[in-house]
Amino acid sequence: MKPIEIYTSPLCGYCHAAKRLLAAKGASFTEHDVSADPAARQAMTERAGRRTVPQIFVGDTHVGGYDDLAALERAGELEPLLRA
Repeated sequence: MKPIEIYTSPLCGYCHAAKRLLAAKGASFTEHDVSADPAARQAMTERAGRRTVPQIFVGDTHVGGYDDLAALERAGELEPLLRA
């Protein structure tokens, strides 16, 4: 399984939903809390080109936010991405 990174903040409902979806898929991930870490937020913004959380990366692929992750799941494309 490719390494998964997710940039989050504690009060973000979409962040929690993304983590639940990944956990339901049996995927482990590294979480970066950007709420109290300006360097992590800057890294996320540079890497994703977006300032909102969550921002999800599977390997080198930028998935986007929760809506993007959920769309991949509905299309049957999340599992192959995680397992590739």
